[in-house]
Amino acid sequence: MHKTTFGLIGFPITHSFSRGYFTNFFWENELDDTHQYLNFSMEDISGIEGLRAAHPGLRGINVTIPHKKAVVPYMDRLDESAERIGAVNCIRIERDGTMTGFNTDYLGFRADLLAKMLEHEEALSPAIAEHNKRDIKEELRGALALVLGTGGASLAVKAALQSLGMQVTSVSRTAGPNKVAYGDLTAADIANAKLIVNTTPLGMKPNVETFPDIPYAAIDGRHFAYDLVYNPEETQFLAKCRARGAGTANGLGMLHGQAVAGWDIWSQQ
Repeated sequence: MHKTTFGLIGFPITHSFSRGYFTNFFWENELDDTHQYLNFSMEDISGIEGLRAAHPGLRGINVTIPHKKAVVPYMDRLDESAERIGAVNCIRIERDGTMTGFNTDYLGFRADLLAKMLEHEEALSPAIAEHNKRDIKEELRGALALVLGTGGASLAVKAALQSLGMQVTSVSRTAGPNKVAYGDLTAADIANAKLIVNTTPLGMKPNVETFPDIPYAAIDGRHFAYDLVYNPEETQFLAKCRARGAGTANGLGMLHGQAVAGWDIWSQQ
């Protein structure tokens, strides 16, 4: 009898904590005899077509770098959030074998960002009781966010920030509409931003010495830096921002949030 199977596709995926997270989840919920979570290292997204034949018990898939946009054409249908964002990080394999794409990055990032920024505000203020998520949302409304990178994960991040009323500017290797090149990013751009989010794989194991090339000297205690990378726990990007007095958070809370949302989606079969 085939185990009910879930898994992660991406390349590379040696950095991912998802398999450990779900393996522990299955054990805690006494599902480990019937459920499993596997890693599917896949350089070319076309390999997704053979997964169901190779794993008859496959019921759900997480998608990570670099396939979140490339996987969209392989979906039979998209839910509203995935269609609006243009990227998929969670797939449900329906009973008829078709695939439905979802985007839970949006939910995981938004919730974790607000929670981590609230913790930062509380650490700075003696009047902790006066701070809550509504205050954080008011502070973010109309503020500028710089999103480093333009890959699939950045689309969910931008959508989440825009839902909070933030102005969003993407930073990439080349300039374009609402997009500035790294080489053109100035200290004034940094100073004007409230939030800086790294959505690139720079700093991820094993390349822990890498980091986005931005004017870190312009960062101070008014800033908050969030890195979607969570392995290592503190990237060079976060360390540099923290050294300048900024609040910081990695993407582990986002991972947990999107994992919970993903399990809810898979359980609706």
